[in-house]
Amino acid sequence: MSDYCIAISAQSQYQAEHSAPHEQRYVFAYTITIENRGTRAAQLLDRHWIITDADGQTQEVRGEGVVGEQPYLRPGESFRYTSGAVLPTPLGSMRGQYGLIGDDGTRFTAAIPAFSLTSTRLH
Repeated sequence: MSDYCIAISAQSQYQAEHSAPHEQRYVFAYTITIENRGTRAAQLLDRHWIITDADGQTQEVRGEGVVGEQPYLRPGESFRYTSGAVLPTPLGSMRGQYGLIGDDGTRFTAAIPAFSLTSTRLH
């Protein structure tokens, strides 16, 4: 097992009550779980998202932490949070990476696997 092994999973949900399809506004919530499967503790410092809509347009989002936090994860611990994204199309995807630092000062990244943003309204 690696000293640093961060597993990331994601679930998304279309938010019909906050969306306005006639205005090309599709709102999605996504829940991310970050799990430390390594043997050393690490702290999440920053995020980098690439959000792609159904027309192939991308937007990049970079920033410190997640939802105002920079969680510190000991081996076996996990952190879950929910955030959101707004797209002009009923379909899209997100992917990215988190920047982390280990207890020994090692900086590394953890890939966020691509996941779909899909509304039930496709018109």
